[in-house]
Amino acid sequence: MGYAIIAWDGPDPARRAASRDRHLAVITRWAQEGRLALGVPLFTPDWKPAGSLMVLDVPDKAGLDAYLAEEPFVVEGVWDRWTAHPFRIAPLPYRPLPQPGEPISATRTHTVIVAQDGTDAGAAERRAAARPGHIARVNSMAADGTLAMGGAILDDAGTMRGSIAVTRHATDDAARAWMAEDPYVTHGVWQDITLYGTRFAPLPYRPLPGAS
Repeated sequence: MGYAIIAWDGPDPARRAASRDRHLAVITRWAQEGRLALGVPLFTPDWKPAGSLMVLDVPDKAGLDAYLAEEPFVVEGVWDRWTAHPFRIAPLPYRPLPQPGEPISATRTHTVIVAQDGTDAGAAERRAAARPGHIARVNSMAADGTLAMGGAILDDAGTMRGSIAVTRHATDDAARAWMAEDPYVTHGVWQDITLYGTRFAPLPYRPLPGAS
């Protein structure tokens, strides 16, 4: 288990630019040490920085607190607010994440999907019923690179309450068309869905769970 941090920038975009090099130095080290599974920026529909998604591979909250204590985007006030969710990456045959030396795209290449489950009495049962079909579908999507990373948002007791997926879709429309056929959508598991454009910064990532 680890944590997924969804962070939103404050109103001054100059702060991100001023802190970016220090931020990259920290997340490069965390990726090299295997404590950062994935870190990507979040963009608005008009391609302005909106925040970040950081997926930590740490055993407990102490690891989360250690990251937040040294993350320049926290210390220097780039992030105005954030939420940290217990998170488990689904073990799937992912393709390797971009490594140092690979180019950075100037435009959007992927979509971050943040999907919250319903909170009604039947929500857990719907997820359990739809999960085998969902896993079967995303298994092949991870293998062909459509799904770069995906997993479950958990509550403090370890119960699945939602999902985060990073998919190879350059537009919201393409991501929504892909989601429309997923059992978590057709069976009403995901009730509140937010999309963000993103691209990858090449970092010394270790293989994700299940990756060959």
